[in-house]
Amino acid sequence: MAAPSPTLSPVTAANTGTDAPPRYTTALSAVTTLFFLWGFITCLNDILIPYLKAIFQLSYTQANLINLCFFGAYFLVSIPAGKLVTRVGYKRGMLIGFALAAVGAYLFYPAASARVYGLFLGALFVLASGITILQVAANPYVSILGPARSAPARLTLTQAFNSLGTTLAPLLGSALILSRLPKLNTAANSAAIDVTAVQTPYLIIGTALLLISLLLSQINLPQIIPPTDEADTTASDSTRAWNYRHLVLGVVGIFAYVGAEVAIGSHIVNYLALPDVLGLDPEAAGKRVTFYWGAAMVGRFMGAYLLNKVSPAKLLAFNAVFAVALILLSINTAGEVAMYSLLAVGLMNSIMWPVIFPLALAGLGRHTAEGSGLLCTAVVGGAIIPLLFGFIADHSGLRLALLLPAVCYLYIMWYGLRGSRRAAVA
Repeated sequence: MAAPSPTLSPVTAANTGTDAPPRYTTALSAVTTLFFLWGFITCLNDILIPYLKAIFQLSYTQANLINLCFFGAYFLVSIPAGKLVTRVGYKRGMLIGFALAAVGAYLFYPAASARVYGLFLGALFVLASGITILQVAANPYVSILGPARSAPARLTLTQAFNSLGTTLAPLLGSALILSRLPKLNTAANSAAIDVTAVQTPYLIIGTALLLISLLLSQINLPQIIPPTDEADTTASDSTRAWNYRHLVLGVVGIFAYVGAEVAIGSHIVNYLALPDVLGLDPEAAGKRVTFYWGAAMVGRFMGAYLLNKVSPAKLLAFNAVFAVALILLSINTAGEVAMYSLLAVGLMNSIMWPVIFPLALAGLGRHTAEGSGLLCTAVVGGAIIPLLFGFIADHSGLRLALLLPAVCYLYIMWYGLRGSRRAAVA
């Protein structure tokens, strides 16, 4: 069931100088730049994991503490961020997120100088906390910045630019960071690896965050009142976001999607280095990661068109089924077939976030910001599922560990077919 059109606040003279409707295009363009940058930052973790794994001689489980700290911030910060955004508004929430993320990026410099793994994890947590606030503010803002019926297509389009960032990050990260790794990664040569290779990229990221924040502060974004509908107005004052069944199930869907996507993306370099796959060196394998995220970018541009033509829920289920099929194909093959079938999962991932998110927020009305906080909390799946993935890989190998993301996609298929249906408020 489609959500009703949102109710928009009047645009005052202070905002635009007229009583005309807000200019959605300008606002959407401004917010889209945020999606690009945090996609780039998030995907650099796929480069950091093999890099720091080599430097500190970590197991797969230990290396996935990177994902635990980065995505664990979503679990701890998302609900407070939802309350913050409700109090200060979407724009100020984004500005606060930018400032905190910039601090985290700059902390990479002393962490690299000290050559201490724990400091890297701390810097990642601060960086991710800022990104979390940005996510909580920007995702619902895009969802309600226009007609509700086109929210999935609109969010898919902005997510396509997020994928542009994730596509470029492995290329630049491989050239600037993984190229510093020796061709053969052994304990004997790990002490000689230049850990300061991460300093310059993250200094640039921190500066870019501050510059975009300054630019955003000068843009008049339209003030949006969260939509209200029958489900919202008939609910009692004690109703909270988690009383909506389709939201709660959507939280699990986001948990499964992010966990599966991150688990695969974080281990592509190591997977392609396996002798029975392609036996690639770290830099060459790192460049292949761009195909995984690039496929998601292509899929999101396609999805922005398709989601105006077909049911978002059905397209979500379709993509999830094919993701499972591609994983099973990769597990049971070798060479380029194993590589390309796994990389193609990125194409199936493309529309999952921008479809699950608005489906879960549909009809929440005044609980929209709170619901967004709950959904972003579920991004902790990117911390927990990769950690379980690493544990399985340490004991049973990378191939069998891929069955864990397959299970996640099976749940997403069910959510698209059944779980996303809206029910009466409890």
